[in-house]
Parts: sequence; structure tokens; C-alpha cells
Amino acid sequence: MDWLLSIEMELRLGVIFVLGTCFGAAANLAINRWAWWSHTVSPWSAGPAEAAARTWRDRLPVVGWLRLRREAGFHSVGFWVRPLCIELCFAAALTGLYWWEVGQLGLIVGQVSLQSTSALLVPSWVPHATFLSHTLLLWLMVVASFIDIDEKIIPDEVTVLGTLVGLVLVTLVPMSLLPNVSGPLADPPQVGVLLNAVSNLPGPVARHLFVEPTTAVAPLAWPSILEARPNGGSLAIGLATYWLWCFALVPRIWRGHRGPMVALGLIGRRVTRELTRPPLMILALGGSILIPCGWAVGGGLWIGMLTGLIGLAGSGGIVWAVRIVSSGALGREAMGFGDVTLMMMIGTLLGWQACLIVFFLAPLAGILVGLLQLAVRKDDVIPYGPFLCLAALAVIVLWVPIWSWAEPIFQMGWIVPIALGVCLLLLALLLGVWARIKRRLFLQE
Repeated sequence: MDWLLSIEMELRLGVIFVLGTCFGAAANLAINRWAWWSHTVSPWSAGPAEAAARTWRDRLPVVGWLRLRREAGFHSVGFWVRPLCIELCFAAALTGLYWWEVGQLGLIVGQVSLQSTSALLVPSWVPHATFLSHTLLLWLMVVASFIDIDEKIIPDEVTVLGTLVGLVLVTLVPMSLLPNVSGPLADPPQVGVLLNAVSNLPGPVARHLFVEPTTAVAPLAWPSILEARPNGGSLAIGLATYWLWCFALVPRIWRGHRGPMVALGLIGRRVTRELTRPPLMILALGGSILIPCGWAVGGGLWIGMLTGLIGLAGSGGIVWAVRIVSSGALGREAMGFGDVTLMMMIGTLLGWQACLIVFFLAPLAGILVGLLQLAVRKDDVIPYGPFLCLAALAVIVLWVPIWSWAEPIFQMGWIVPIALGVCLLLLALLLGVWARIKRRLFLQE
């Protein structure tokens, strides 16, 4: 892909902006089609029977919404403003992301501390692979966020599609994961690209620095326990994480009025029934075949696949645990299960380390909005998915300072899950106190 670098950056950014409006139009289409209640405002729908017939010009990005203003009397005043802004903002965000990740190597350069280094020679396919991954994730998060805002639900069409495509991408192109600069190393890593630093000395000078994907064990080296064939333990881990995701997709309702054993039996029968018929049967069977194939091939393909699977399970497991703890402390459902599958999708493409930071960043905005809504409407139910998506975008853009700060923490090994357990206990305590305060302040029963 080095030929792309011969094209002027301004021209590339212009093309990205145009493509971004097309992707934004596709996001608007998905928001309307995958919502629980479909709308006729989409230019791809038939439209109101009394309105003038829609033409191909109405389906053009941006321009089409300006033309559809004529239907304001059939929908609502300004119905076209939000989708128009989505297409323009998506195009602007994608253009800025390309300039930052590819043009400025913003996810790589900041991790390198070399004196007298004016530039880095990085194969162009590396930042382009990461940009492709983040484009996919950004599109999926836009769709999920606006459906969640409208209906307080995140449809499986978004998260299942995103998780499957994400697993394929990180398996085939592990370098699409967030970058981690390591070195100097005597031996190259199993998956990584050598960085050549252009210094004041004549010609490129190898510094033995490598750009690696942020694997499931980063910043540590890939351990033997996770190696591929003939190590059966790693295969068991990969299959277990995938089956956990399949289990998470099964509709489950806890009916505990007849006792926990009866409730567990009902859930077991429901899970068995759903997993033995399409579409979950196809998902479970397909993954159970393809994961052993990746394990048999090994190498970078297995590292990427297992990293995506562990990112899926680790990220979703964090939110799942918080959901259980929060619901128990508040006495009601505190977080929809769509947030769990959303984090599983994000974790597939970003890794569990980034998603751990996402989860701690998301409440910063969520708490402010929740308190404001509680004060104005006396309602603390807010869609949490958009805040998770905003935090994920912040982690992508601020990856260098965040990873520089968090890298020593993730080197501590088992201290990280122990600290997470302590945080869950503290969360349960704080939510219990908050539930009491809210009942006293607003006289809720």
C-alpha cells in the first residue's frame, strides 16, 4: 500500500470525506432498518403515500436530506437535521481520524522516545489496517448509539455483525489492533513490524524497535500457555470465550419465584433450545469449527484470533459483572444486556485492556447527564451505550498517553483482576448508599 503515500494528503482526505458521507448514509439506513420501530423517514423507504415519489437524487448523501425537507409536513419539522448532521459529522470524524492515524502516525510516534529522530519509517499498511478497524468500529458505534438514544435498546444486528466481522479482521490482520511499540528487542516478536528511525546520521538506522498489536497479554510477551497446536489449553480458552458470547446472545429471564434451582433449569432448557436451532446454532457451530482451524494454523493468525476472543470475553465480562452487582444493589435492572454485547464487540476490535479503560471513562459523562436528568425529570434511566462509545473513541484518539500511563499497571499480572474485584465490591457499596439517598430525597418506595 506504499503507493497511497505518493498521493497528496489533501486529495486522500477529500476522498475519505466523500466516502465518509456515504458511510454516514449507510449508518442512517441501518439506524432506521435495525430499530425496533422502523421509520419512513429513510430515503430508502417508500415514504408517505401522500408525498411526491422519491427519486435517486433523494438517496444521495447530504443532498438527499436537503431535498427531503419537502416532507416535513408528513414527519416533523426538522426531521432531516439529525441524519444530515450524522453524515457530515461522520465524514469529518473519519477524515480527522485518517489524518491523525495515517498522516501523523499519531498512535505510534508518541510511543517512541528517540533523541535526534525526526521521522519514522513505518510500512503504510500498518496504520491503514488500524484505520480500517477503527472505521468499522466507529460506524457500528454510531448506529448502536442512536438506536439506543431513540429506543433504549441496542439490537443484536449491530453487535453480532460487529463482533463477527471484528473477529475475522483481527484474525487475518492482527496489526489492525491498537499498536504497542516495544523494544529495543534482540529478536523480533511473533507479530510485529520493525521500525526504522530516520536520524541525523546518513541513511536509516535500525533501532530494534517494533510495532506490535496490543495482544491479550500486552505489554508482556506472548506466553507458552497460549501457544497454538499442540497446546490444548489455548484451544479450550478460545472455544470457551466464543461459547460465552453465544450464551450471552440467548434470551434469558430469571424466574426465581419457584426457587433458584427451578430458575436455573428453565434457563438451561431455554439455552439448549436456542442453541440447537438457527441462527444461534449456525453461529455456535461455525465458530466451533473455525476456531480449531485457527489454532491448527497457529502463528500470527492464532494470536490475532485469541486476542479478539479474550477481548470479547474480558470486556463483556467486566460489564456483565457490573450489571449483576449494580442490579443487586439497586434492586432493579441497572444496565441493559445490550451494553454487555456492545462491550464485547468493542473488546474484539480494541482488546480488553482498552475496554477496561473505556469502562472507567464512560461514567464520567454518564453521571453528569444522569444527575441532570434526575434533577429535571426525576428520572435516572439513561441510555448508557452512547457513553461507552464516546469513551471508546476517546481511548482510540488518546491511546498514546493512556497506554503510556496504563502499561506499567498491566505489567503487574494478577494484581489487575484482584483490583477489579475490589472495585466491584466498592461499587456495590456505593450504589447501595445511593439507592437509600435517592429514596429519601425523592420519596421513592
